[in-house]
Amino acid sequence: MSNKMWGGRFSERPDAIMEEINVSIDVDRHLYAQDIAASKAHAAMLAAQGIITASDAKNIGKGLDTILSEIGKGAFDFKRALEDIHMNVESRLAELIGPAAGRLHTARSRNDQVATDFRLYVRDTIDEIDAGLHQFQQALVTHLQTAQPVTFGHHLLAYVEMAARDRGRFADARKRLNESPLGAAALAGTSFPIDRAATAKALGFDRPMANSLDAVSDRDFVLETLSAAAITAVHLSRFAEEIVVWTSPLVGLVRLSDKFTTGSSIMPQKRNPDAAELVRAKTGRVIGSLTALLIVMKGLPLAYQKDMQEDKEGAMEAFAALSLAVRAMTGMVADLVPDEDRMKAAAGDGYATATDLADWLVRTLKMPFRDAHHVTGRIVALAARDGVALHELPLSAMQEVEPKITADALRALSVESSVKSRTSFGGTAPKNVMAQAKAWAKRLEKQPK
Repeated sequence: MSNKMWGGRFSERPDAIMEEINVSIDVDRHLYAQDIAASKAHAAMLAAQGIITASDAKNIGKGLDTILSEIGKGAFDFKRALEDIHMNVESRLAELIGPAAGRLHTARSRNDQVATDFRLYVRDTIDEIDAGLHQFQQALVTHLQTAQPVTFGHHLLAYVEMAARDRGRFADARKRLNESPLGAAALAGTSFPIDRAATAKALGFDRPMANSLDAVSDRDFVLETLSAAAITAVHLSRFAEEIVVWTSPLVGLVRLSDKFTTGSSIMPQKRNPDAAELVRAKTGRVIGSLTALLIVMKGLPLAYQKDMQEDKEGAMEAFAALSLAVRAMTGMVADLVPDEDRMKAAAGDGYATATDLADWLVRTLKMPFRDAHHVTGRIVALAARDGVALHELPLSAMQEVEPKITADALRALSVESSVKSRTSFGGTAPKNVMAQAKAWAKRLEKQPK
């Protein structure tokens, strides 16, 4: 027997393999809340336009509320034979209210139905990720304010800035996706006198989409959101990699507690930064989902093609992976304990203040920078030969290279002096860092949580 929802012209049931490849309920069941919300808005609009009776619309609404409750309680029987979330809901609705359920699908298609559901889902996901990134930023700002760090604080603020741009990309994607496909039907609209503006408003969209073909056939809203997700995941992965390096015994710049580390089954002394490593790994899943959907979409003619059934699984997994990664990074930031002594020692390694000497030569002796660069290089070579830090090299040794160098140059070569000297906007000077931290704390406090 053919499918009751669409099988009027078919005399035989699909092959078992066809049913298996065609079914999507295992994935799109996650759209149940959005599907029911869209159906309620559609039924209310049909009644308002006189297309169905008010009584039918009322019964449809009550039935849909019952289904929503059943799914929420885990009491709903999802049937793979009914293919997708749309037909599972409609079939159960028919069991609850009878023939009136069949009127719900008037003036719409599964094409505009799934496009609407997925837009609502992605919109909800963006809001969830944005809230998580807001908490991540707050954790970064709070952490550096409490510890009053200098270069470490500047480092953390870099990720606050990155997260702000990530949030901006999600906000842009949300703004562009917030148009309603509902009412576009299969691809050409409908002859029924529907009110697309009403359903758009009821579902929180800014407006209905202007072209019915575009409404059902594009998934750029998913691609754009996945692109924002991929960039965010890369930022988190870079930070996670730093945490892995910083927590290693050879580096030891920061420590993580038992909350965000695991042990080894063979080496009892091991403390593994597995949360950071997994955040780093999940980035591949997010990037892969973006690439996969781009490949699915690249050769599809208008309008809706069944290929687009593959748009949801990878995207949903990517969004879930990113949301988890954001929460994990937020937790690790709050858990990080910096080793300030080791950081201070590491900051001076590798003659890191050599540029300060070159700057001193330019600023005090009015030496061209290229000449100052060469002089400084020779002085660094002397320090390396003697195995001392640059500021520990005797003044007399420096004067062998450049006789005009004075003791004032030595005072500019300590790590503390180097950091404090970077007073330009966006620089590492402590007053800059604390000013930026306070500004971000104030800004984040004003934003909705």
